[in-house]
Amino acid sequence: MTDHPRVPLFLISGLAPGPNSTLAALLREAEPGTAVVHHDLRQIGAGIVRRRIQLGDRDQLTALELAHGCVSCTLREDLLPLLRRLARNPEVRRIVLRLDEAMEPEPVSWAIRNVLVGDHPVLDDVDLRAVLTVVDCATWLGDATGDALLAERDLRASPEDERTVAQVALSQVEFADVLVLAGAAPDAWTAAKSSAVLDRVAPSVPRVELSRVDGASVLDAVPSDARRGEVTDMHGALLRGQPPLHTDCGIALVTFTAQRPFHPERLHEAIDVLLDGVVRTRGRAWVASQPDVAFWIESAGGGLGIGHAGSWLASADGPEWTDVSAERRTLASLRWDPEHGDRAQEIVVVTDHTTPEEIEAALNGALLTDEELAAGQDVWRYYPDPFGDWHEEPCDDTEVDPAKHDASVLNDASDRKDENQ
Repeated sequence: MTDHPRVPLFLISGLAPGPNSTLAALLREAEPGTAVVHHDLRQIGAGIVRRRIQLGDRDQLTALELAHGCVSCTLREDLLPLLRRLARNPEVRRIVLRLDEAMEPEPVSWAIRNVLVGDHPVLDDVDLRAVLTVVDCATWLGDATGDALLAERDLRASPEDERTVAQVALSQVEFADVLVLAGAAPDAWTAAKSSAVLDRVAPSVPRVELSRVDGASVLDAVPSDARRGEVTDMHGALLRGQPPLHTDCGIALVTFTAQRPFHPERLHEAIDVLLDGVVRTRGRAWVASQPDVAFWIESAGGGLGIGHAGSWLASADGPEWTDVSAERRTLASLRWDPEHGDRAQEIVVVTDHTTPEEIEAALNGALLTDEELAAGQDVWRYYPDPFGDWHEEPCDDTEVDPAKHDASVLNDASDRKDENQ
């Protein structure tokens, strides 16, 4: 730990640049010494990121050239070292980080907590007080339930970014401590349906209206038990708060659980049901052919991803009980099986046009039959597996060397490399 006080840090996310900028301005005006940082990723495909820093009467715009154009490199090569330098600047009393529209707050929060800048993470210098997500009421429902890719909106965070707009829209609201509603829905039905979706994907997150708050009152809405950037445990509870269990405006919540594995080929076929008439899917899966791997399944709109959530506790190479969270230990204890341990299916689906019965029928049909279950793991391992192997991303470095970055942040105007637009 460093021997100086940590500087309060606030994250702003959302798909609407105008309201995001308005909220950042309100926070800046509310307290002198607030530094507002924004990285514009619209030219990241060409290896260029435009960084803007506002502090006092200074407004600095700098073009950064990256060796590899991606969010990961932007974090490592500029944002994290920048947060440290600002936190150690005596002029700076707090920092507002306004994320690019394509950025999700959870990986940024993870990097602040875990990526080393020198020999320790930036969390030693900043205190992440809240994540505020702006919801554009006129467009959010269409974004959260549509099939558009970020590339179609010129919102990619890297040349290889294949995420959907819905994936970003939903992840931004799910990770928020406060939802800031901007503008108005075009009609009462859109307003009611948007509310029904938010009730189910972010049930514990308070909502305020941008037109009715200032830079102080919006922070007053942050609940005492807010996550404040705490990264989700993939083996923790899939629901935060208590979402409604009834159907509203056609929106319903399905919780699927089972204590037998999926057949890999039948699961691959059943996945289609999670792409049509489904708003959101999140959960862990146990696949018979890969018994040591906890699969992570996540969908939004027309996009679906299957990832690696680490090993089960019961796996030969699984983590020790003492090395995992108390929440994970509790959940594993409640479902522990003498033979299969903590392996289980736990998937939460928010549906729209698809009925809960269709979801449950498709997923139940992908489970091993009694005859297959009796055959045992020696047989399961040889099932044809369409999910393939796992690989690491090319930019997964975990350390940042501050010596590689210039130390001139918000110096005199003569020392800056600015762009005037």
